Amino acid sequence: MLGIETSCDETAAAIVLRDQFGHSTIASNVVRSQLDEHAAFGGVVPELAARAHVTYLDHIIAQACREAGVSLDQVDAIAATAGPGLIGGVLVGLTTAKALAAALGKPLIAVNHLEAHALTARLTNNVAFPYLMLLVSGGHSQFVLVRGVGDYERWGSTIDDALGEAFDKVAKLLSLGHPGGPAVEAIASKGDPRHFKFPRPLLREARLDFSFSGLKTAVRLQAEALAPLSDQDVADIAASFQAAVAEIVAVRAGQALARFAAELPGTRPTLVVAGGVAANRRIGAALGEACAAAGAELVVPPMALCTDNGAMVAWAGAERFALNATDGLNFTARPRWPLDLPDMKVNHEAA
Repeated sequence: MLGIETSCDETAAAIVLRDQFGHSTIASNVVRSQLDEHAAFGGVVPELAARAHVTYLDHIIAQACREAGVSLDQVDAIAATAGPGLIGGVLVGLTTAKALAAALGKPLIAVNHLEAHALTARLTNNVAFPYLMLLVSGGHSQFVLVRGVGDYERWGSTIDDALGEAFDKVAKLLSLGHPGGPAVEAIASKGDPRHFKFPRPLLREARLDFSFSGLKTAVRLQAEALAPLSDQDVADIAASFQAAVAEIVAVRAGQALARFAAELPGTRPTLVVAGGVAANRRIGAALGEACAAAGAELVVPPMALCTDNGAMVAWAGAERFALNATDGLNFTARPRWPLDLPDMKVNHEAA
């Protein structure tokens, strides 16, 4: 299975093998980051991202095939992210996949980017259904019950900023550069996480939703009150912000795991974490404590497969292909595509 990923600022392609028993092999996984193109702007510029995808995607696909030792006519199908994401980039990848599918006479699989994240733990850890996923990335923060391929129930999401976006904005506010997540974590290691008591929005509510806008505003107001900031001020603000985020995520994870245990009695809870924010060690430690308290297993795929990549798209395509779920060449790219829409469903009986 060839997988193509162009939903944001990574141009990626991979070849992934899936046998009849569901066992996987990543034959190649090529990712080209666009950090250099966007660094001067403090964030991703959609038009620049799309142009870079146009420039490099053909070469990335060719490299993925070379590294896997296969030719394009040897793949069973072509899978590509069809949304959600920056629509210009999504169009580049999906259009390329359509052209390859048409030219090679291969099936097309239009992959939901969120489903690719949701199924990655099956690629890396062979996790059995059902399980709980926490997706924390630049564009998404949500809890999803994963019952099977195409069978998802969203339990909570952000009502404003995604967590990765909040990290990026705090990093920009503190002049730490882009991407924000690693920059905030690095400087936070030098600060006091108890120095500032930032708010934990929605934490007293029973619902599983997130809100990070108020926390981000509190950080901005504190920074303005202390301006000009010393290096220690920056470190303390970053550490206190990160501590607030870790507590919010851990408490919500505990609540979600309790719901899982109540709704699926007899099934040991498994929490799968996906998305770039999964790289944050403070958040990872807090989630580990929450899982230990709930008697749950915590699964975090290798970081190269938590951030955007072609292997996760190829695997999602392979999982759908095994269920005879393919798409027509008229499939339309989507800037938004929630996992729990009816069109995500797969007819398992037809497989």
